[in-house]
Amino acid sequence: MDSSTTLIAVTIAVALLFDFTNGFHDTANAVATAIATGALRPKVAVAMSAVCNLAGAFVSVAVAKTISGGIIDEHAGIRPPVILAALAGAVLWNLATWLLGIPSSSSHALVGGLIGATVASVGLQGVNGTAVVGKILVPAVLSPLIGGVVAYAATRAAGRLSDPGRGAGRAEQAGRAEQAGRAERAAERAGGRGARAGQVLAAALVSLAHGTGDGQKTMGVITLTLVTAGSLPAGSAPPLWVIVTAGLTMALGTYTGGWRIIRTLGTGLTRLGPRQGCVAQTSAAAVLLTTSHLGFAVSTTHAVTGSVAGAGLATPGGVLSRTTVRAMLVSWVLTLPAAGLVAALAALLTEQGAWGQGATVALLVCAALAFWARSRRTAVTARSVAPQTAPSAAGSTAAAPTTAAA
Repeated sequence: MDSSTTLIAVTIAVALLFDFTNGFHDTANAVATAIATGALRPKVAVAMSAVCNLAGAFVSVAVAKTISGGIIDEHAGIRPPVILAALAGAVLWNLATWLLGIPSSSSHALVGGLIGATVASVGLQGVNGTAVVGKILVPAVLSPLIGGVVAYAATRAAGRLSDPGRGAGRAEQAGRAEQAGRAERAAERAGGRGARAGQVLAAALVSLAHGTGDGQKTMGVITLTLVTAGSLPAGSAPPLWVIVTAGLTMALGTYTGGWRIIRTLGTGLTRLGPRQGCVAQTSAAAVLLTTSHLGFAVSTTHAVTGSVAGAGLATPGGVLSRTTVRAMLVSWVLTLPAAGLVAALAALLTEQGAWGQGATVALLVCAALAFWARSRRTAVTARSVAPQTAPSAAGSTAAAPTTAAA
């Protein structure tokens, strides 16, 4: 095996490592609320999510084409060492935010890594600025807002349907606050079983959407690697073996859990009952499936978090944890530049030749092992995310918001 073939193989292996981290990093997006409300047991939830993620990988390749040929100019002189550096930046950011329990975007980590490594290697002309703005930045802002608004409106509508007395005037509602609360709790108990079943279906739909969107991003990176190495013509769709391999790797990562972020998104942002959780997940899935079909590289984290926040605010007495919101917003803003900076530094190293590429991989492995060792000091397991039975303001079993896991 010559050096170029070895480099391609190593780059693909690191791409699959990113895919694995994407799986356990973003598991929370699909199952956190279902676990928090008791609709699914933790182990069952991640197993179901893994299967649906794998199925989603075969739905579409539109996002993969955006990553492989939309953001980065395939004719700008990009080579596999640059992609290797981009993946190093994305993997390290995923591991850092996972250790902190912060729901950040794996998609933006990957895009930031690609942009940073490309700029360091060939300059700004290697980046398609229009595609970055139109298919990455604008959806990044709009997807949580749309998901939040839809979830908020749907949650309020569901509340009115379950409690017709809410149509009364404000003065009358204020005078019957206790009666309204009792009616809400009774309605919640009566519809709890159906809401939990709906939440399971919604969690499966979000998992399918995640596989359709995020699974394609690794496919796009591997395809870009093969194109830049001359193994595929420019503009090629991912080969079948790439689709299968990326889908299986993400499914495996999903099955391992990612319990830290599940704890944050399930109970650290707000508190939801089964009905609100079902609405939040369904709203997020609708946003994700629509944007994936259009080829927008939307962050699953952004869409789901926005929907969970919207449903939480629409719940009577619902609040958001300021600490968690602040941590997430900071990470969202930093993801692109932070992953890009690390990738740019890695690109300067990988372009030094075989020794630089070997050093990059060695440093990445050492960093990954260090993150893993640090996580063992404060281990978070499936038992840590089991729901706590405390009555919420909506009259359902839900946990009160906590701060992000450290």
